[in-house]
Amino acid sequence: MQHLKKYLLLSAFTLGLTSCQNSDDNPVANNVTLEFNNTFKNQTIVLGEAASGTATVNTSAEGQLHHFSELKYVISNIRLVKADGNEIPYKVNDLDQGATVVDQSKPETLRYILGNIPSGEYKKIKFGLGIKKELNILDQLRFPKFYATAGANDTQMMWEWGAGYRFTKLEGFYGTDNKQMSIHTGSTIKGSEGNYTQGVDAYRDITLDLPKNAIVDNKAPKISIKADFDKLLTGKINTIVLTSGTGMDGNATPNIHTANQMVKFVDNIGGNGSGDISGMFSVSSVEN
Repeated sequence: MQHLKKYLLLSAFTLGLTSCQNSDDNPVANNVTLEFNNTFKNQTIVLGEAASGTATVNTSAEGQLHHFSELKYVISNIRLVKADGNEIPYKVNDLDQGATVVDQSKPETLRYILGNIPSGEYKKIKFGLGIKKELNILDQLRFPKFYATAGANDTQMMWEWGAGYRFTKLEGFYGTDNKQMSIHTGSTIKGSEGNYTQGVDAYRDITLDLPKNAIVDNKAPKISIKADFDKLLTGKINTIVLTSGTGMDGNATPNIHTANQMVKFVDNIGGNGSGDISGMFSVSSVEN
């Protein structure tokens, strides 16, 4: 009887150990890290003021020099696409948990962790540049975390008139004399107070193929995403020349450029949603 008890205890221990090992070897979920690299072509951007000697200076297709003192954009509505085509949404209706402001001046914002992603192989990633229209409301009660992040004094990713969030915010300088460049994008409204309707929808849905499948198992993969701001002026859709002034062609400052001028920048960096669904973004590597 004593030998039987020892055998049963040993069997139970072995079974428990095996179960734990199998659980560790085959987890049902793990993290996926998105790492953003903001560049001019292949050079990581360094920010700087007008007279900076260290800021990364780019030259557009039209020969205009330009550099940034501020670079921010909103990423939301993230979905991972499995090898079999099934989409796994990541908190797509929760800005507090599923959206982020990428800020070149804050290295910690260049890495965004998706938690509890189901195990499997993933071949694509989809995400929004900006916020889809049904969530693009300054709702402090529903999404206090994101509201605070976007509205912070050093972020200011909200339109002054309270119609929603800014999707991109680029400040800087252009030309050999460092004229001011200030380009803000985001969805607009039209109509009068109490009777507003959607104007320009600046939200863009980005789809990127992965160079190799991201494998979520006992290891947590990292997907490196390149955002090439060379395409701001030299895009797949528009070639833009920055112009200061008060005319319809003025596009270098937000209080001057029109919604139509803004859409040219939006289509360059976010694609037009049909012929171009990647805009300035690409996946440079996947580390499993």
